[in-house]
Amino acid sequence: MIQSVAFIGLGAMGYRMAAHLPKHFDTVLVWNRNFSKAKQHATEYGTTAVELSEAVQADIIFSCLPTSQDVETLIDSVEIKSGAIWIDCTSGVPEAAQRLAEKLKPQNIDFLDAPVSGQTIGAENATLTFMVGGDVNAFERAYPAMAALGKLIQHVGDSGAGFAVKAINNMLLAVNLWSVAEGFSTLKAHGVNLDAALNCINASSGKSLVTENIFPQRVLSREFPVTFALPLLAKDTGIALDLVHDAKLPAPILSLTQSLIQAASLTAEPNSDFSAAVKMYESWSKITLE
Repeated sequence: MIQSVAFIGLGAMGYRMAAHLPKHFDTVLVWNRNFSKAKQHATEYGTTAVELSEAVQADIIFSCLPTSQDVETLIDSVEIKSGAIWIDCTSGVPEAAQRLAEKLKPQNIDFLDAPVSGQTIGAENATLTFMVGGDVNAFERAYPAMAALGKLIQHVGDSGAGFAVKAINNMLLAVNLWSVAEGFSTLKAHGVNLDAALNCINASSGKSLVTENIFPQRVLSREFPVTFALPLLAKDTGIALDLVHDAKLPAPILSLTQSLIQAASLTAEPNSDFSAAVKMYESWSKITLE
């Protein structure tokens, strides 16, 4: 049975995710590099802010950090409880998951790469999708902890498979985002009412999460709320393209999309949301999508 759970990394996603754990577990420990944020979380949600050395003594350890390198560096700096399961919700690199799983196994520690999808609203409502790679027995033991935070908890394969699925998922998000920007700019150039067009497309075969959610709530509204940073999308599309190259597959659309998202990230204003990538296309087309 799970006696204690820790959550490491209280960013936009982690802060909301960790908030659900006290509803299901008696002992919930939190740690963040900016420790005042951990103290704030404890005050707000009834978790316990602890030092990192104590957090890694929990039965289940969640991490949600910007990159796999951040996770590897952190793991190298601590002694983790024997028998623990480390669940990494970072959008990471498959090879890093494989390295960490292999490194921790002799210490009787299981490592699951378990990135999530569903944005901050999914974290807020505990409706995230978990795509999990790693030992299936560890997955089954850790399932109750992930189920406290998500709606679909899916084991997708061996170590690294979870990160691979997340990278491809985010690449497909980027493809959709860019194609919708081009399509709707074309419609506006022809004098079409974009809200009316959106209603039609969302009842037709061209609909996607981008047309149903991201475009109306972020782009056409011109709000671009920062919930998933553009540099992180650029990182994820890079991971996806590395997977394509490793498989020695042709991928003209994915390659072009990665280049476009990378360029948008490099030219965007600091702290831009991923949806702000469309602003680069707007600068080319001289058409503002609103």
